[in-house]
This record gives sequence, C-alpha cells and structure tokens, in this order.
Amino acid sequence: MPSEVKDKVLRAIVAAVQLPSVSDLEFESSLAELRELARTLGFKVIGTFIQKRQSFDTTGYLGVGKRQELASYINGQAGFDESDGSRLPPVEDAGEIDLILVDHEISPSQARNLELELGCEVMDRTMVILEIFHRNARSRAAKAQVEIARLGYMAPRLREAAKLAGSQGRQRSGVGGRGSGESHTELDRRKIRDRIAELQLEIQAMEAERRTQRARRQERQGLAGVALVGYTNAGKSTLMRALTGSEVLVENKLFATLDTTVRALHPESVPRVLVSDTVGFIKNLPHGLVASFKSTLDEALDASLLLHVIDASDPGFERQREVTDTVLAEIEANDIPRLRVFNKIDFVGDAQAQAECRARLETEYPGCIVMSARDPADVARLHATIVGFFQQDLVEGEFFLPWSAQQGRGEIYASCAVLEERADEEGARFRVRGEAHVIETLRARFAGLV
Repeated sequence: MPSEVKDKVLRAIVAAVQLPSVSDLEFESSLAELRELARTLGFKVIGTFIQKRQSFDTTGYLGVGKRQELASYINGQAGFDESDGSRLPPVEDAGEIDLILVDHEISPSQARNLELELGCEVMDRTMVILEIFHRNARSRAAKAQVEIARLGYMAPRLREAAKLAGSQGRQRSGVGGRGSGESHTELDRRKIRDRIAELQLEIQAMEAERRTQRARRQERQGLAGVALVGYTNAGKSTLMRALTGSEVLVENKLFATLDTTVRALHPESVPRVLVSDTVGFIKNLPHGLVASFKSTLDEALDASLLLHVIDASDPGFERQREVTDTVLAEIEANDIPRLRVFNKIDFVGDAQAQAECRARLETEYPGCIVMSARDPADVARLHATIVGFFQQDLVEGEFFLPWSAQQGRGEIYASCAVLEERADEEGARFRVRGEAHVIETLRARFAGLV
C-alpha cells in the first residue's frame, strides 16, 4: 500500500447494480459480503448506492443518473444509503471518499470511466478479493499463486491504466493497483506472460515436492486424512484448533488464512488421522483464483473424508452451502465422502432457539452434526464420528511375539488398537484391530503368526 495511505483508514462507498435475475435476498447477501470483505482490508464503508437495471451500463457500469448522484455526494452534497434508506450527511471535502467498491467484476474501460467521472479509485469485487489474498499469503506457494492471479487480472487493464495515467498526469495507484514489487503499468503483456510461465513452473515443482512428502508421510505413518472445507469465516479454524488441540490462527475476518494447516486429530486414534484446514470459499470467487489455489485445495482431494463446515447462525447459510458445493464440484471432489457440520449453534439465540434450530437442521440434513466448536461435548461427539468413519473398515488379526522380539510390541500398539494381550512362557499374543494393509504388513514382518 502506498506510504501516503498506509496509516489512514480508507473510506469507501459500495456501488452495485441489481439485475432482474437476482433476488432481493441474494443481492443483499452479496452486498453484505462485500462490506465484510472491505472490513477485512481495514476499509470503512460509509454508504451504499444501488440501482436496479436490466443490464450493466457498458460505459460506466452504473447508469448515467446514478453516476451523477454518486458524484454529487462525493463532491459534498447529502445522499441516501440505499441499503437501509438512511440519510448520508455531506462529506466534508472531496478527498474524504477514497474508494468506490463495485460488487461485480467490471471491465477495464468501465473502471477507467468511473474513476475519471468520480475522481476516486475504483476496486471491483475481484480486485478486493485479490488484495486480501495478497496480504494474507504466507508460504512461497501461496504467494506465487496470488501473483499469478493478480497478473492475469491486471494484464488486460494495463492499457486502460496507462490511459488514465496520461489523462490525470499520474499512474493509477492505490490499494489494488500495485503488483508484487513492480508496478503493473510498467509491465507489458509479454513480460506478464513470461512471469506467469515462470511462476507456474515454480508451483509445479513445489506441488511435486509436496506430493512426494505427503506420500512418504502417509506410507510411513499410515495416516488417514480429513479436510475441513466450507465458506470463509464459518469457524473452520476454531474447529481445527478444537479437534487437534493445536494453536492455529483464529480471526473474525474473511480469508484470515490461506495456507493449508495440517495437524493430527487429538486425542489420537487408530488409525491416526490428519486434519487439514483449507482456504475458505466465497460467492463469485474469481475462477482464476479457484485455479491458482488448486494446490491449496488439493488437501481436500487427498482426504478420505470432507467436513463441510457451515455457519448455522448465518441466515444465508443455504447460499453458502451451495457455493461450497459448486466449488467442490469444480475441483472434482464430489466423490469424496462428506459430513455436513453446522457450526456456531451457540450464536443462534437462547437455549430454545438453539434446540429448534438443531432439530430443524437434523431433519433437513439427515446425518449432519449440529454443534459449537467451543463446546467440548460437541467436539467430542464430532471426534467420535470421525474416528468411527475410519474404523468402519478395520479388520482384526492376531500376532505372536516371542520374548526375544518384544521390540515389535511398540509398533503394534502404535499402528493398531490392541483388543487383548496375553502372555505365556514363550511370549505375548496380541489380538488387534487395524487397517487391512497395516495388518498384512505386520503379518509379513513378524514370525510366529498364529
């Protein structure tokens, strides 16, 4: 972020067009989500301007009249917040509004025309999400993936950015207009293509390395995998911490974490289960980001069980469920067994409201779990369900270890559930339950099998 605005709380106006095909509920949910995204970036949204149209204006997204109304407000006249009908007091000066946040992805020319007409930087929904991803990426892979998405988004906008720079005597700058270490307006399309190709090669190498490490880990430890998937801010990180007993980032912001976190289920079970958190989904997630974050979502593809975490306290959770289902279909994860976990039941209301909500959800979604990640009893119930899933295909076996080979005892206890251990003069006999391939491996390793 430029130094002149680094310590300033940027003030933003949300602008959106409602098309005839979009219901009022869906439209308001999308606006609320954009405002939450803005809050995640530290922006202060001071008003919302909306317009119902048959289609977007090809010149400036909003119609001429609505653009004039917005310009008048920015230039010091009073206005109305059309999300709730409240009156907006006049801004003190023309520089008080820093950003216009548009709740759609708009073309470079539409953005340029809006900026020229309104005198503010314009960020569309895609740019807002890209900026959040840019700020929150921590690992080398995530940073490379974000840069690819940003370069792909900015490439067709270079010409319009250059026109705007020329018309205003300055380069387009601000929150969304900068790149990773180099201004996008200084890059031509050939350099962008070359950089994207270079980053894709780096990601391929990192993905191959991760696959090798994952295969070695699973082969060595015989681990089962569970992936937490769901809408961003549904409480996945809180649930991750509760299930694994580990300290992971828990923050009430959208996309608080982008890098996959993997921890062992605690208390540990047989088989030992790894739990992974994945990047949250969101409505209208740019397709470029779905593709570029494929390696992050690969944890879901590698899992034996998906925990689809849904915020039970959100009135729009059904739309969020549909968004997650759509993205999982896009990454070809539909065939993986899935358990719906309705989280945050403690935010629904009083005890009676929670009981009614729980009953309704369990009726509408048979087999689901309704819970609070902050309730130890609920977490224990989910833990037991996860363990039960992985133990349903376990088989029993028996082993005999002479006293001279008791070093194998620890391996048996580490890889199987010991149902019975009997000792006699010759050694110890074990009756165990475990995964079929583990039993076969132990049978091949230990002599004296009964």
